[in-house]
Amino acid sequence: MTLASSKTLGIVITDGVGFRNFVLSTFLTKAARSFEKVVIFSGLPSSAFPELDKAVFTIVELPVFTETKTNWFWRKLKEVAHLQNHKSNPGIADNYEMNKTKSWSAHGLLVRLVYAVSSVFHSEKNILKYEELQEQSFKKDAIVAKYGEILKEHKPDILFFTHQRPPFIATLVYWAKKLQIPHASFIFSWDNLASKGRMAGTFDYFLVWSDLMKKELLRFYPFTKEKAISVVGTPQFEPYVLPEFDLSESEFYKTLDLNSEAKIICYSCADASIGPNDPLVIATLAEGIRSGAIDSCQLLVRTSPAEDERRFGETKTKYPEIKWNHPKWELTREGHPEPWSQRVPTREDLSMLKAILKFCDLNVNMLSTMSLDFMLFEKPVVNTAFGNGANGLYNDQRFLKYEHYDNVVKSGAVKIAKNSEELYTALNAYLRNPNLDLENRRKLIDMQVGKPLNETTQACVQALKNTL
Repeated sequence: MTLASSKTLGIVITDGVGFRNFVLSTFLTKAARSFEKVVIFSGLPSSAFPELDKAVFTIVELPVFTETKTNWFWRKLKEVAHLQNHKSNPGIADNYEMNKTKSWSAHGLLVRLVYAVSSVFHSEKNILKYEELQEQSFKKDAIVAKYGEILKEHKPDILFFTHQRPPFIATLVYWAKKLQIPHASFIFSWDNLASKGRMAGTFDYFLVWSDLMKKELLRFYPFTKEKAISVVGTPQFEPYVLPEFDLSESEFYKTLDLNSEAKIICYSCADASIGPNDPLVIATLAEGIRSGAIDSCQLLVRTSPAEDERRFGETKTKYPEIKWNHPKWELTREGHPEPWSQRVPTREDLSMLKAILKFCDLNVNMLSTMSLDFMLFEKPVVNTAFGNGANGLYNDQRFLKYEHYDNVVKSGAVKIAKNSEELYTALNAYLRNPNLDLENRRKLIDMQVGKPLNETTQACVQALKNTL
């Protein structure tokens, strides 16, 4: 039995995915057993937490911080300098190019200035100086001052950030340093270190998915001390082993109006910003099933929780036989500068997602984390990359070179389809032999997810306790 510490744990929940990972998992229950007090500092409204026992958890709704141009400039300089510093990495090089501008507007000139300065001054010491100037630029802001008052009032012994990138958390990191509160961050996703810009702040401790991610962290953030990193897995997958998220097979088929006698291909969408080829791939799948180019089966499409279904209106009309699952994520607040961050998943949606993973026969997606979700249920995965620099489609083939996805390609855990013929061939191979590449899928999961799913939240809590 875990003995409770006399300390206070502060948890910063920044958005709906953080809510899913650390509120809808068993993390909070285990944290409450291990710390005398648990305070949630929330970027979501307090109304997003109706199920939490207010006698056990203190919920503090953070006022919304809005960056000024000066705040933005120093943050962007820090981020682009980091990209500049690691341009030998394909994903980071791509991100570096995408952040450039052709505009000569006032904002465009600032972006150009950021690139000019960072092209010369981009060392780790330079980056830490930009961070210091960023902190100086917002330290007198009224909202930031309020953050300081909040932390002084609740006095957390450690402050845990459930995401390392949202810009507003730099203000809380600033106060944690100022008040000498140890602070840790969970690395949010498998691609964040090898393709994204700089973290929002400099943290004392890190919780990472795997030994692979630990190595990436030490490489991209060379001032990080190895002993400050804990390998904990990721709680985002924990609901898959929790019985409270079970949905019966009969209810699954009935809810989605599926044929229980036919195999199911699930296509899981990206959001429109990186998945503009989604309607094309869905149509390709539907046509393949209609024509018999794909072995007899049915198609289920799960859209991204980050958007509504409007862009698929034409697809739905043309292919009425497709079944659809639109994630039930609820908008908790209107008028927020980042409205997508205010959408939180329902327990009902997590149960449906778990059922999709369990009862569908295989998955198709555009190089997304959903590959791992399906592999955890030992299901085959085909990744589509229909676009390239020459064919006029959104160039999703460039993502194949990103370090985190290059690991997937090299693993042999998935089949890559760059056109309809390759897609049909891959699907038929997996429909006829679901165990094809199974051992490679297992090895990839072992590499990417460093703890068994039923141990990850306790590993997170223990890692936080160990910092004190």
